[in-house]
Amino acid sequence: MKAIGIMRYGGPEVLEIIDVEEVNAGYEEIRIKNFASAVNPTDIVARSGMIAKFRKDDPVFPSVPGMDVAGIVDQIGEAVSADIKIGDRVMGMVIPNGNHGAYREQLILNQSAVVLAPKNSSHEEACTLPMNSLTARLSLDLLDLKTGQIIAVTGGPGAYGGYVIQLAKADGLMVITDSSDSDESLLKDLGADIIISREKSFVDQIREHFPDGVDGIADGALLNEKAIDAVKDGGSFTSIRGFKGSTQREIKFSSTWVTAYNCNYEKLDKIRQQVEDGLVTLRVADTVDPENAAEAHKRLEGGGTRGRMVIKWS
Repeated sequence: MKAIGIMRYGGPEVLEIIDVEEVNAGYEEIRIKNFASAVNPTDIVARSGMIAKFRKDDPVFPSVPGMDVAGIVDQIGEAVSADIKIGDRVMGMVIPNGNHGAYREQLILNQSAVVLAPKNSSHEEACTLPMNSLTARLSLDLLDLKTGQIIAVTGGPGAYGGYVIQLAKADGLMVITDSSDSDESLLKDLGADIIISREKSFVDQIREHFPDGVDGIADGALLNEKAIDAVKDGGSFTSIRGFKGSTQREIKFSSTWVTAYNCNYEKLDKIRQQVEDGLVTLRVADTVDPENAAEAHKRLEGGGTRGRMVIKWS
């Protein structure tokens, strides 16, 4: 069975087609014939070895990256709920481990990690949802804002930022986000209430609109310390790469690690329903075949992609 893996850490060129053994669904597991794998920044960090270095993990090769899949159920374990059956179109989040990653033609997941794909979505569209939307949902849950409060989102045009904006609006929050001129139309479509310039001071612009600061920040652009002063006293701040600000002004700092929502069926299924209700949109930047996975990584690393690059398996 075909997969895309690495035998060493490095640049996009280390990605290669490898053979992996066929897998079978266990007691509470679902086997998915994979049709589409999203390419995410976490995949780049894994490919380069940065995750292993950060976690001080010993290298395990071959290693298959990828956290998002969408495809067809082709085998189910004995204890799998009747809600999922063979032939269903599904999507799920994968926590990579060795050759168990999303960049493969077939894989098994615990039934709690798999939900039906949104109606009328393609496999390519559906695979962009699980990891990115769950990351956004976790960020909002960590910020713990109430209806009518104000959230600032950095990196709004990206996949994570876009989902934070849409889910925040669904939660009844006011959203302010930064943008280049070319992304203003996109951010308006996503539902941002106020758009500020990326070319000027983030904090100064936030304070111009909200002199006391915002209630919370979801920092998708990794501004880190540069964004803290935009938060009001006693507000909240969450980041996506492990940053945690030093204790100050009673701000509640958190780090968003999506593994906390692994196998959270209820969270992902609710987001699926929000897609079907038109509250959340799916964005595909472009697709590549498995042999050109390196090109998808190069384009993502180059910046400017809006939505996710996707590897098509069939």
